[in-house]
Amino acid sequence: MMPRHALAVTLALCLPLLAACAKNDLSDPPADLGDFVLGHNIAVAEKVQKVPISRSATPAEWEASMQKAIADRFGRYEGSRIYNIGISIDAYALAPPGIPVVAAPKSVLVITANVWDDAKHLKLNAEGKQMTIFESFDGDSVIGTGLTRTREQQMAALSFNAAKAVERWFLDNPDWFGLSPETVPETGPETKLETGLKTGKEIPVVPKDAE
Repeated sequence: MMPRHALAVTLALCLPLLAACAKNDLSDPPADLGDFVLGHNIAVAEKVQKVPISRSATPAEWEASMQKAIADRFGRYEGSRIYNIGISIDAYALAPPGIPVVAAPKSVLVITANVWDDAKHLKLNAEGKQMTIFESFDGDSVIGTGLTRTREQQMAALSFNAAKAVERWFLDNPDWFGLSPETVPETGPETKLETGLKTGKEIPVVPKDAE
């Protein structure tokens, strides 16, 4: 029987998703997270699940890819209040080459994110935030990135979008960072598209502790 994370990813690959091209915004000023500075940058993939129709990547490769994406996005902050970020890479599919265009699968990643206030030794979210992340679509990925991108490029794109989704989650919880809701822009459809969630409908994924 297919594990639930892998089953959720498989179902996601079958959906006719269209998404906007993700803007590489790392050269822009970072979003307002108050006095934020990145402390521990932890990525764990020892229990990652791969769906059958996928290129392979090792847990170590996923951990390195995710840590780089988190460091690239959150390492830009120069505050004095330390926050630690932990990411569990739960499941993935990297679109393989050689699949007919009509059935070209899309790459997808499932993660669970957590954040801690280092000074308070306090986990800020009561439960891990699970997210389903897709590659952003452009002229190449409409026909399946297995035909146009290397495995490493697919992983980098998914990790980039995952880090951006984590940032959006942080912005949806401004009180964690000593901010009021008025200081944070509302989540719009563009942000949802960039993480592959068409019209705000998330792909259901069963939590890891569910029976």
